[in-house]
Amino acid sequence: MKPHGIEILAHEPTDLGPLCLRRREMLSEPGTIVTEVTLDHQFLMSSLHTDSERVLATIGLEMHGDAAGLDVLVGGLGLGYTAHALLGSDRVARVEVVEYLPQVIGWIGRGLLPLSDALAADPRLGVARGDVYARLGSAPARAHDLILIDVDHSPDDRLAGGQASFYGARGLRAAREHLAPGGVLGVWSYAESSPFVDALHEVFGEVRVEGVTHRNRHVDEDCTDGLFFARA
Repeated sequence: MKPHGIEILAHEPTDLGPLCLRRREMLSEPGTIVTEVTLDHQFLMSSLHTDSERVLATIGLEMHGDAAGLDVLVGGLGLGYTAHALLGSDRVARVEVVEYLPQVIGWIGRGLLPLSDALAADPRLGVARGDVYARLGSAPARAHDLILIDVDHSPDDRLAGGQASFYGARGLRAAREHLAPGGVLGVWSYAESSPFVDALHEVFGEVRVEGVTHRNRHVDEDCTDGLFFARA
C-alpha cells in the first residue's frame, strides 16, 4: 500500500472522462482494503459494497426456474461481481459481458481487479468491447436466457446521453427480442424509477422490483439499490 493508504492501480483517459482504479485502506477500519472506481471524477463503485450486484444475478437465475445450460448477456463489467455470481451457478453455460470501456476490460488481464484470477480462469466467460444498448437496439444475432444490465447510475441518471431510448417502451421492446422464451431482463439502479417500471409493465407480462439495502460503511448510513426484473 502506498503512502497515505491509497494506491492508484490505473488512471486512464476515456471518451467519458478520466477513469481511475484505486486501492486504499479505510481510515475508519484499519486493515480493510477496498478497490474503487471513479469516472470523470465521480465515484462509481467499490468492492466494499457488492450485495446488489450479486443479487442481480441470483434473482435473475431464480426467476428463470430450474433450466440449465443458460446463456447470459451482461451489460457492464464493473468490478466483475455480477459475472462472478453468475459463474458460481452450474446452470450457467455461457456469460458474455459487453463493456464499453476497453480500459476496464484490460484490468482483468493485468490482474488489477479483486476477482481477476477467478474471472480469467473460467472458460465460460467472454468479455468484449462494445455498446450493449446499441446491441440490444439492433436485430438479435442469438437469443439469451438472461440479460443483466449494470451500466448507468439509474434509468434517470445515466452516464451518457445515448442510452435514454433503452429505458422507454420502444427500447425495451427491442431488447425483448434478444430474450429466449422465458428469458429474464434485469437492470441495476441505485434508485427507484416509476417511469421505468411503467415502461416495463407496458412491454413485459411479469415485472418484479427488489430493493437491496446495505450499510454504506463509507458514510455510515443505510443505502438501498433498486433492481428491476421483467419476463415476457
